[in-house]
Amino acid sequence: MAQTTSDRPTADRAATGAGRTPRLRRSWRAARAWRMWRTRRVVWLSLLVAAATIGAQWLLMTPPLYFDPYYVWLAAREWPDIPLDRWPYSEVPHQVTRIGLVLPARVVQEILGDGQAAYFVVAALGGCAFFVGTYLVVRSLFGDVAGVASAAILLVHPFFTMTNPYGHEITWSTGVMLPDMPGAGLFTIGMAGLVVAARRTGRAQTRMLLAAGVCFGSAFLVREFLAFLFLAVPVYLALLRIPWRRNVTVGAPMAAILAVNLVHNQLVWGTPLAGLISAAEHGGRSRDHVTRELAARSFLRAMHDWNPLGLVFTAALALTVVGWAVTRDRRLALVLVWFFTLAVPLTLFSGVLDPNDISLRAWLQRYWFAVLPALLAGGFGSLILMFRMLPSGPVSRFRLRTVVVPVLAVALGGTYATATVRTVPDLPRDLPRDTAWSELRGYLAGHRDITLICADRRLAQTLTFYTRDVWGDPVWRGEIRDFPHYLGQVPRNATEGPMLYTRWRGMESQIGGGWRPSTGQGWRLMWRSSDGVLQLWHPPGG
Repeated sequence: MAQTTSDRPTADRAATGAGRTPRLRRSWRAARAWRMWRTRRVVWLSLLVAAATIGAQWLLMTPPLYFDPYYVWLAAREWPDIPLDRWPYSEVPHQVTRIGLVLPARVVQEILGDGQAAYFVVAALGGCAFFVGTYLVVRSLFGDVAGVASAAILLVHPFFTMTNPYGHEITWSTGVMLPDMPGAGLFTIGMAGLVVAARRTGRAQTRMLLAAGVCFGSAFLVREFLAFLFLAVPVYLALLRIPWRRNVTVGAPMAAILAVNLVHNQLVWGTPLAGLISAAEHGGRSRDHVTRELAARSFLRAMHDWNPLGLVFTAALALTVVGWAVTRDRRLALVLVWFFTLAVPLTLFSGVLDPNDISLRAWLQRYWFAVLPALLAGGFGSLILMFRMLPSGPVSRFRLRTVVVPVLAVALGGTYATATVRTVPDLPRDLPRDTAWSELRGYLAGHRDITLICADRRLAQTLTFYTRDVWGDPVWRGEIRDFPHYLGQVPRNATEGPMLYTRWRGMESQIGGGWRPSTGQGWRLMWRSSDGVLQLWHPPGG
């Protein structure tokens, strides 16, 4: 009997029996579940990295810090009334004009209050952007394992754990409300978007490119010198073999965000270029000794002068160069372009052009956060690509893929984890969290008869968070009288009430050239935190 084309599948199924249909359905469901798992795996792993970030920040619990983070927090609370010609904003106009940090902080303050909880959330959002961005960009280039490993390496590295100036610090990063981590994170997420867009076509590619442009533009609002990285956007697209005309797609949201920024600046500060002018005027002669030769070695100094484990990043750079020379892989070329596009201007403006006019202090690690994900991507990518070049015979014979590489990875990971713990002196005492400050909050809540506390400006600014509960409601309403810590001696009016004191153990200088209250001078210890970090002293004759 003749059959039409549409009849044949039905006839075939009838001829082979109906028993096969359930198996086909199970196979189809399994394939669909696997596709959903592969699609959603990036989401689940991103959430895992974000949870680890929040957990690490909670474990460290660096108290809200002074100076730049404090002034940004004040600016967020008072926005849009941020007069750049009035202290303290006149001290740091380049910080408080970064609306990519100020405005999100204001939104969180409106939701959670202006206390420690809101500060924690803003800092956590910046940390999540950075570490999740690292995972996403490395994953998009070289897979999930490399992505998760890169995020883990950064998460436990001393550059991101030794952040507490009341203990031992290297730099301010995890848990601190500064622009470096969120700015670097947004740019890194944008780069991940470009890489993914290279594998898409049509509307799917357009959506990814637009998302990348939004991330780039937002990164500029947080950290303006990241604009140097935008100069290479056409090169990024060329290396990823994305058509040249797509530069417009990436640039359109960046231009729109810039336009919004200019309008905001005109309305708030009376000039659309307020942020750029503040950034351009920031700088001058550095208090550190700077020569052209020292400035030229800024990257090496940032990686090696503060902690031995900075070697991880210089080794990753060297491995990337070797990997690209051997494989000529475009992904490694992308990583190198990313690194040098930022490294060259950072180095030039850190004193190579003029040692007496420093615009960027590139010998500090946090200035390099935006290229650390690139270096780890290059390091892991080089290892992966060069391993794939090995002949299949020896790989199978010596079980390199199934035994040797996993064992070596576990051994190296364990060694690195041990080194990151040992690099912090006197654990757990030197990860004090904010234990001392929380105890002080409780003490002040029970001693409201104290009406005045004197402290150097650093302690005083952190103290403002602990005279309130975590939601910002006051628990103590006395006066905080502060004085500059760099004065040669403690001012007379700072001895008119109890003095909050700490013996700085990090990079910060002591007050009054090393002065400290003592019973021999007539001071009396009123209170001391359980970890010895903070002390409250009653003045002589008070």
